[in-house]
Amino acid sequence: MSRKKITVLCITGLLILFSAGCSTGVFQSNNNPTIKAAPNSDYVEAFEAMHLGILFDFELYVPDADKRWVNLWVERYHKGELDPEPLTHLSYGSQPSDKSEGPLGFGLINPNTEDPLIFLYAPGVSIIPSSIEEELQVEQGGASTWSYAISEDTPKSVELGETVLLAAYRQSSTGKISSVDFESEEDIEQMLEEDSTVLLLKMKIEEDIE
Repeated sequence: MSRKKITVLCITGLLILFSAGCSTGVFQSNNNPTIKAAPNSDYVEAFEAMHLGILFDFELYVPDADKRWVNLWVERYHKGELDPEPLTHLSYGSQPSDKSEGPLGFGLINPNTEDPLIFLYAPGVSIIPSSIEEELQVEQGGASTWSYAISEDTPKSVELGETVLLAAYRQSSTGKISSVDFESEEDIEQMLEEDSTVLLLKMKIEEDIE
């Protein structure tokens, strides 16, 4: 069995745990959808222990989940140009319960190799790893970095219909990567112009129209 197949099987096993999730009770007093970064979660530790790549993990709480729809996707910018379609996306909603709480996130496997894989997961649902059509390999002399765009200390209240930037993975062909204030639209625009490749994880929660 090839290393790639073994990796996919390992990730598929982890995804079963990720999507099962658990209720932490952290957000249940809040009447709005709420999310916060969880960079030190058990899921991140397991991912890092297996030396698989990068995992952005979050804790998401959605009240009235039986009437809401959650959309999660990854955009790619190359030299400032946005790909016409997301690299991957995940949508779910109309939950059987009136509230949904659990882990949500984005995994990037072997980002600096010739065959990187990506996947998304959320409470009760996940997408198995898929290949990126073009290589996501740092050029010689280049650099890469990744950042959460929201806090792990202060849960973010999410308005219905609001597009929320959750995290970013960045590559620079020059070897220099500037710091970014993700609360600043100007900083974000500068990042997209200066960095050679940028992946943005975004989320939107809407009313279920059915």
